[in-house]
Amino acid sequence: MSSRRSHSFPLPFVPSHKPPPEPGERPILFAFRRRELLVSSELALPSVEEIDAIGLEALRTQYLGQLDGRHCYSAELPEDVEVSAGFRFADLRTLFGSLDETMHALAGRAVQIVEWDRTHQFCGACAEPTVLSETDRSRSCPKCRIPMYPRLAPAMIVAVEKGDQILLARSPHFPAGIMSVLAGFVEPGESAEEAVIREVFEETGICVRNIRYFSSQAWPFPNSLMLGFQAEYDSGEIEVDGVEIEEAGWYPADDMPAFFPGRVSIAQWLIRDFLVRNGHPPPD
Repeated sequence: MSSRRSHSFPLPFVPSHKPPPEPGERPILFAFRRRELLVSSELALPSVEEIDAIGLEALRTQYLGQLDGRHCYSAELPEDVEVSAGFRFADLRTLFGSLDETMHALAGRAVQIVEWDRTHQFCGACAEPTVLSETDRSRSCPKCRIPMYPRLAPAMIVAVEKGDQILLARSPHFPAGIMSVLAGFVEPGESAEEAVIREVFEETGICVRNIRYFSSQAWPFPNSLMLGFQAEYDSGEIEVDGVEIEEAGWYPADDMPAFFPGRVSIAQWLIRDFLVRNGHPPPD
């Protein structure tokens, strides 16, 4: 073993596709009905013993890895399953702030793996039943030999600044009055920085320069990896596309419109960073 691999894994969660012979003590199970997670009425993750006690039967299960030595699993439940009093199914968006940050992130990983496993039981080319790989997280067709990996869609999100102002925009599906930074998916054949330039121009008519990486966030709604950037205004006047964006404008830190509160998303991190640098940090 190399000296690099002799150290313990640097993160609390160690991903793996190979299930252990036994689940060990206090395994963690994320059970889903479609994309809704089974939680208690207090919005906590139930234990395996509690799930077993109400007699739920999984259609399929997947091994995720270990969190601080505890084995973690995901499970796909029947679409028509109902649960008894004391339990409910909840969309992961509603569980921000209820599940702790690590558990919520693991639930986001789990729902993507459950959805991938559910939708790749058969080959898309010949309809042959697929089989799980023993070497990585994939399914493959024994006839076509086509590997199928969990889908991951890279997307960019960017805070565009012009001096002491930030470009914020409103999507038609946002709650009334809410504005945010611009975002969009990376297209085949382009870099994340090229996606920033294209998306900002397509949605607002603004050209940007000096694009800088900020941070990233796994965003399982449904299966994105958000790549965050900051950029500077270069040229152009705001002209919204009217489809993805219905309103946009430049806002100083001391006169901001309503935006999504909290710190759970990278959009909030970008806006908060702008406000802090300009002397107007939002309340916690």
